Amino acid sequence: MNRILSIAALAAALLVSACKPGETSPLYGFTVESNEGTNVDFSQYKGKVLLIANTASKCGFTPQYEGLQALYEKYKDKGLVVIGFPCDQFGHQEPGTAEEIAEFCTLNYGVTFPLMAKSDVNGENANPVFKWLYGEKPFESFGEGERAEMMDRMLSRRDSLYASNPDIKWNFTKFLVDRKGNVVGRYEPTAKPEDMEAAIEALL
Repeated sequence: MNRILSIAALAAALLVSACKPGETSPLYGFTVESNEGTNVDFSQYKGKVLLIANTASKCGFTPQYEGLQALYEKYKDKGLVVIGFPCDQFGHQEPGTAEEIAEFCTLNYGVTFPLMAKSDVNGENANPVFKWLYGEKPFESFGEGERAEMMDRMLSRRDSLYASNPDIKWNFTKFLVDRKGNVVGRYEPTAKPEDMEAAIEALL
């Protein structure tokens, strides 16, 4: 039943967010720096399904690297690309250098999907990819459950109006982008990568 609901919700999102015929998604106009210091032109991802997340190495949600890697290994040959953007804006939980981040991800989680350079995802210096992503899919809620309530309490103490801002709330916020560059899903840190599998399969 959950799978049917996920696919139905995804289909509705596609109808709302789809680019008009002949239009190219703004996503493909971005060029960002990789973790290795090279330029990554997002036009290379045209026709791919993308799962984009801001990541951190010292967070309670860090084990989600394992789930992201599992999805990448399972579906990369069908057109899925997982892209990680390390970020140190939330609790100073990504303090390492590019080399330290790459080593951590490889040794602990066997990460082989692309990692971009460490960058901000909120504020004046926010990576333009993330500015665009949350402009397309603003924050709604953390969902239900103990972790969702914990996140809400923590952020409410800092800013009682935090939920009215569309930006990124914490590490491992995940965005799902279809083959035409439409953002069709936003999954907060409280959602595990495996929770996204049905939606990914529907796009592939």
